[in-house]
Amino acid sequence: MQVSKKSPALTDSSQKGLLIMKAVNEIKITLESRSVNEGFARSAVAVFASQLDPTVEEITEIKTAVSEAVTNCIVHAYKDDIGLIYINAKIFDDNSIRIRIRDNGCGIQNIEQAMEPAFTTDAASERAGLGFAIMQSFTDKIKVFSTLGKGTSVVLQKKIKSKK
Repeated sequence: MQVSKKSPALTDSSQKGLLIMKAVNEIKITLESRSVNEGFARSAVAVFASQLDPTVEEITEIKTAVSEAVTNCIVHAYKDDIGLIYINAKIFDDNSIRIRIRDNGCGIQNIEQAMEPAFTTDAASERAGLGFAIMQSFTDKIKVFSTLGKGTSVVLQKKIKSKK
């Protein structure tokens, strides 16, 4: 597992369709796709996001969205193999956070279909197919990029409301 922190970052334009803003702080985490690492990932991002002074509800939403994205990497991207999950979280000067969770797994054949509530590629399991729906409901914006055989990147954006 690797964790790195960089501050301040330069203007970021790493993903198409996302706003270009100046990042004021950034972390990068690399971890293996083991289910025991899901809790670490969600907690690490939540602690990082805490500098924005989110409400308990907002921090819970961030943790849940990260949990769903990391779980997708563990369960779907690498299936029965162990691969790497890359997490990059950036805080911006407009009091927002952007979290990118990426894998080098099998990729998603049809992103639009995969994002439909209750869609699952593993009907025999206990999976409900609600991961993307949960991520959408707990963030302001979600973007999914995927290439078959090369992996998937999920980008979550959330603006934290000021408690003041």
